Amino acid sequence: MKLITWNDLKQLVYRNYPDANISALTKAYQFASKAHEGVVRKSGEDYIFHCIATVYYLAELKVDMPTLIAGMLHDVPEDTPCTIEEIEKNFGAEVANLVAGVTKLSPLKYRGIERYAENLRKLFVAMSQDLRVILIKLANNLHNVQTLDAHRPDKRLRIAVETMEIYAPLANRLGMFELKSRLEDEAFPYVYPQEYKRVVELAQDRLRNETKYIDKVKNSVQRELVKNQITLLGIEGRIKHIYSLYKKLQTHGWDINKIYDLIALRIVVHSVPDCYLVLGLIHSKWTPLKGRIKDYIAQPKPNGYQSLHTSVFTDFGKVIEFQIRDQFMHDTAEYGIAAYTKYKEMSSQESKKSLKWIQELVGWQKKIKDDMEYLKNIKNDIFQDRIFVFTPQGDVLDLPDNATPIDFAYYIHSDLAAHASGVRINDHIATLDTNLKSGDVIEIIKDKNRKGPSPEWLRIAKTGNAHEKIRHQLKKTKLANFEM
Repeated sequence: MKLITWNDLKQLVYRNYPDANISALTKAYQFASKAHEGVVRKSGEDYIFHCIATVYYLAELKVDMPTLIAGMLHDVPEDTPCTIEEIEKNFGAEVANLVAGVTKLSPLKYRGIERYAENLRKLFVAMSQDLRVILIKLANNLHNVQTLDAHRPDKRLRIAVETMEIYAPLANRLGMFELKSRLEDEAFPYVYPQEYKRVVELAQDRLRNETKYIDKVKNSVQRELVKNQITLLGIEGRIKHIYSLYKKLQTHGWDINKIYDLIALRIVVHSVPDCYLVLGLIHSKWTPLKGRIKDYIAQPKPNGYQSLHTSVFTDFGKVIEFQIRDQFMHDTAEYGIAAYTKYKEMSSQESKKSLKWIQELVGWQKKIKDDMEYLKNIKNDIFQDRIFVFTPQGDVLDLPDNATPIDFAYYIHSDLAAHASGVRINDHIATLDTNLKSGDVIEIIKDKNRKGPSPEWLRIAKTGNAHEKIRHQLKKTKLANFEM
């Protein structure tokens, strides 16, 4: 891996922050260099290069300047004699609080998610107070997992598993899909070495054939846009991330010819109307695959993701996926919550929506004292793949991929859930323990005479939110019956 230098970082900052004064960041670099002087990492380079790399990844996310400065200083209080008070004196309270937040998350080694409850409790409290703390932690982890070769095999595996089980799912939950994929791809060869080799071999063979024509398709699209006077902000071929490809191959019997989005073309234009115009031009030129057109602009995912997706038969019978979006959609898709990290500019509504699930996790901490019970509640809510389902009104909900209609009902409203007697899924009657799938339209059938949830629902429900509300309602029903 190429060493990222201070000069590399400065060039990126000048590019991504054209109006910024970087004197405070320069001061932080000098301060951290002096504090870490003489300290060398296992990989052989001076420790300051880890700090520079952490800030480089934060600058790629275009976070605010205090976060960059805190990223440069994030290991100073833990690894050197310098204190938080000295950081506050030199860089102000905002930076000092961010550094303190990261420092509190550092001490415990990862020994599997079952023994990680204490750290996760701290993590979610820190996130609820300032999301920028977790962004620094994620950037720090990305560089750590990129430099694993320098460590003992047991430590390599520990850091890689922690990345796969904790940090990648957190990045995903924050809508930071590019960072999530980078974390997974870096950890993959250490956690599943044989599977990694197999996927790489399969992908290389297919890519040798397909990269030849991707440029032809790209050039053809560009000519169409010029002809129709649509301004193009960007067009690039995107090869599917290696770990994502591995997961998809598992569901397709390891037949790589069934993977249609190994290479996708991502098109960025000025406006929403332009997105639909581009979609029309692509469909007039090539035949779309049935069932592969998805409009996430009209119906965004709950995490804010918006884009038009379509897969088409191009020349030579090849299938290619297109993703079409405007610049804001692109930034949100790439950086998730980091796209909003000029936090002072966020509306209170955006802020509330972004923090709602984190605040719920913090709330559970006060109610659930037993660590194993707490972990059971959060595993499905944070560390599972997500599905997107719809209400009859077209609202989209984000649930874990093993969720049931009970989880859906409690997400909507506790009273609706308590009186649920059945469910329609895609206009068909189903049972309340049915596993939901992405794209399902769910309608809860309500019975006004029902007196509350069944204790059996605690087994059926998968989310912590549903479990908490079912228990609360069962206690109230028991108390009411007792008082009668």
